[in-house]
Amino acid sequence: MLREQVAELMVTRCIREAVALAWVLLWVLSTRVGTLLLCGRLCAAGGFPYVRKFADMPPERREAALQRWNRVRWLFPLRIAFAIVKILCHYVFYAMVNENSENPYWKAIGYSVHEPREGQAEAAPSPSRPLDVGVVETRLLNDNALLRSLVGRGLTVKPAASDADHHVVQCDAVIVGSGCGGGVAAAVLASAGYKVVVVEKGDYFTAADYSSIEGPSMERLFERGGIFCTSNVTTMIFTGATVGGGSAVNWSASIRTPREVTQEWAREHGLPVFASPGYVQAMDAVCDRLSVTDGCREEGFQNKVVRRGCEALGLCADAVPRNSSEGHFCGSCNFGCPTGDKRGTDTTWLVDAVARGAVILTGCKAEHFVFEKNSSSGRGRGKKCVGLVATCASDGVSKKLRIEAKVSIAACGALMTPPLLRSSGLKNRHIGRNLHLHPVSMAWGYFPESRQDPQLAGKCYEGGIITSMHRVTERTIIETPALGPGAFAAMVPWESGRDMKERMRRYSRTAHAFALVRDRGAGFVDGEGRVRFTPSREDVEELRHGLRRALRILVAAGAAEVGTHRSDGQRLRCKGLRDEDLEAFLDEVTVEKGPMHSRADRWALLASAHQMSSCRMGSSPRDGAVDGRGESWEAEGLYVCDGSLLPTAVGVNPMITIQSIAYCLSKGIAETLAQGEKQ
Repeated sequence: MLREQVAELMVTRCIREAVALAWVLLWVLSTRVGTLLLCGRLCAAGGFPYVRKFADMPPERREAALQRWNRVRWLFPLRIAFAIVKILCHYVFYAMVNENSENPYWKAIGYSVHEPREGQAEAAPSPSRPLDVGVVETRLLNDNALLRSLVGRGLTVKPAASDADHHVVQCDAVIVGSGCGGGVAAAVLASAGYKVVVVEKGDYFTAADYSSIEGPSMERLFERGGIFCTSNVTTMIFTGATVGGGSAVNWSASIRTPREVTQEWAREHGLPVFASPGYVQAMDAVCDRLSVTDGCREEGFQNKVVRRGCEALGLCADAVPRNSSEGHFCGSCNFGCPTGDKRGTDTTWLVDAVARGAVILTGCKAEHFVFEKNSSSGRGRGKKCVGLVATCASDGVSKKLRIEAKVSIAACGALMTPPLLRSSGLKNRHIGRNLHLHPVSMAWGYFPESRQDPQLAGKCYEGGIITSMHRVTERTIIETPALGPGAFAAMVPWESGRDMKERMRRYSRTAHAFALVRDRGAGFVDGEGRVRFTPSREDVEELRHGLRRALRILVAAGAAEVGTHRSDGQRLRCKGLRDEDLEAFLDEVTVEKGPMHSRADRWALLASAHQMSSCRMGSSPRDGAVDGRGESWEAEGLYVCDGSLLPTAVGVNPMITIQSIAYCLSKGIAETLAQGEKQ
């Protein structure tokens, strides 16, 4: 069963080059000559035919071969193949469940799914979900039922003729994506009296639907089921793909855009919107709608560790504002908040939008925007966007949808907006470039149960995910992550089978702290599911510095052992630790660029939960893909309203920033529509 699940994930989630590489490797290892080439003397047998195939080698020799591949310098593809197989196998083993939603290994590692604490409110299942008045779940419908649903929600629909390809739907504004950008834009435009259609390829879930079980939750809530790596397998990427987008699965941190960042964007990028009173008012409006609070009644284990370590070192640990109540203690918001306490766009802005007549099409994927010649434009835009073509996931819907609109908005995130614009025929050179990921490198500290004290009670997967933050430099911060057992197993180093079992046995009392960098090096979105990214040398140095600080914090908090995710299993026992021993260990801390680094026997897998700037705003077409109002330089009436338009990385959790700029831009779009009606 494990083999079949791993194979399925590899074929459906990995890029085709990775699948081909794994296929070739497995084929080579199925032969004696190939095994001899890759395993050397380890495959030797005492008698004829003297060489074993990999499957026939004793387990201890197979493990020795894997250890060799993990540190091989001379064959980069072998390192890539090892990393892919290691990630997938461990993820499946610890994240997937049987038909009873159980995993037999969870008890051994001290893990259990979310259970509401005594006194904590839990969302009561309701037959009427907040968005039902406006949601059309296309996966469940055929052509006739779909058309009836659209008409019933106030849309003008022209059914396709028997020989036509499209049903035609008419509205004022069509928005692709329902996350931080799309959700806000939908609410603002619907509140201004415009008929809005939101196109969302994911499905709609409420608190009652969230199971907190890692494997199934990742599969239905995240892009590519949560198995999303950069092409060179340096960075794991996590991004939402459901109604609410990233806001449905993020970690609640609600940090306003730092003032120095908005000043930089206004001054150095020629974007006055970020220096305007309107942007500050937008942040106020966003924080008010999300009921952001600075308070936290009780921190979880990992945040207690960070706060204690900072206090012991005389460092500042700031409270992190959250879009949830002060008593919120849910550790599984990254799988959708099962208590309903966290306020994503699916429970706030989209609720506002559907209350004012907006329609949300779920299970509906945008294919391309539709343009016509724009001979009347006085702004130099040769095209005019008149709508969108989308495809429903249902087998019962035989026709595509042509959604005709006065304005069209791409809000499907920094990884999906560039492929959509490219597939629509846009050519601006900044589309898909300048990608920033806020690369993250993790340190861990093990706190044995026997040494537990009341101030450090709990387990790593309990409590608010991010409630404390330490700033290392103006570009680097330290926070805590949410790592289910599958993600934990996929990312920690593998040294041997026995070592991996021991790491997993300590899972629930292993605290992680990560260094997050406001990266300056830029990556590329080459297509849907295809991302290239390598941190710059300057970013690597920031990561190293942040990782050293994170390790110091964990040691100061009282960890029995600390380490990193470096492939050689770098770790340090803290009992009787002398200052010079700690310094020597910290001097060895290295965050590698990836398998091609000069120290290729030591590499660390990075992570990213924030993607930005791949269709950035600019003061001219030479500087960005869209202008300061979010409108495409190439097509009138086509806007971008998501993290892809941020001029650079923001340096903190970007939810408030994305929602605030979407609020500003959609206010401007509403004004443009109103002016058009007067003409």
